[in-house]
Amino acid sequence: MRTRITVAAIIGLVTGSYCWLWLQHAHLAAGDFNWAIWAAQDLLAYRNPYHHPMQLYPLPAAIFGFPFVRMPPAVAGGIFYGLSSALLAFGISRHGYHRLLIFLAYPYWAGLIEVQWTPLILASAFLPLLLPATLAKPQLGLPVLFTAPTRRGLIACVLITLITFLLFPGWPSSWLGNLHDYARFVPLLLFPGPLLALALLRYRERDARLLLLAAIMPQRWFYDPFILWFIPKSRREIMWTVFLSWGAGIWRWYRFPHSFNEVGRWSVVFLYLPMLAVILLRDRRTQES
Repeated sequence: MRTRITVAAIIGLVTGSYCWLWLQHAHLAAGDFNWAIWAAQDLLAYRNPYHHPMQLYPLPAAIFGFPFVRMPPAVAGGIFYGLSSALLAFGISRHGYHRLLIFLAYPYWAGLIEVQWTPLILASAFLPLLLPATLAKPQLGLPVLFTAPTRRGLIACVLITLITFLLFPGWPSSWLGNLHDYARFVPLLLFPGPLLALALLRYRERDARLLLLAAIMPQRWFYDPFILWFIPKSRREIMWTVFLSWGAGIWRWYRFPHSFNEVGRWSVVFLYLPMLAVILLRDRRTQES
């Protein structure tokens, strides 16, 4: 336990510091986490958080923003991403330190420069009390919520949801009214995305269900599929999926996509299909963790 805490703290400190330095350099404030902070500030000022047309996060995201409202934005973003990474490292290392190799995946680093929620959402699959994080970004959280539920986690989700209704009873309609501005792609609907339906051959396995649920959810960029790194378990599975994920990174480096469908197509090729191969080629006797 002491070693796991130490390793998680080091990972959180290093990634959080790097995130903070990047945000300072790029003048991005708190990155995508700005929206959670702004929603929390609006609630404290008795304003409707959804008066911002681009406020696309459901109100549970604001609950996570409350501790950061008084911090400089770049510091808040760095702490949030570093803490999310530390919690993920602590949770996943319970199943072997080799699983920390997921931090080498391209979607993790794509998420770092934007201060995304995916590390915290993935951490909730291993630490039940973090399950309410799946409510903050439900298009990525629901696949985790439906495949890795726990009694304590579900109770925590109910409590957080009740708190949001006490703070702002009409938030669902206001939130849904903003979603027309959400640019997106659905992996299953983009060629060669229909191949992902082959995961139905292993529908009894939790990893296959996670892949299918993720494939039907609207997504935006290469950082969203980081939740898929719940799937690979062995060192070999992780290393191959990590290696192939950088195909998306290299493609992004040399070419700025002209549409979200283009992002989605290459996400399927470099991120989703390798996970499908892991599921289909894995020995059926492999136990899920």
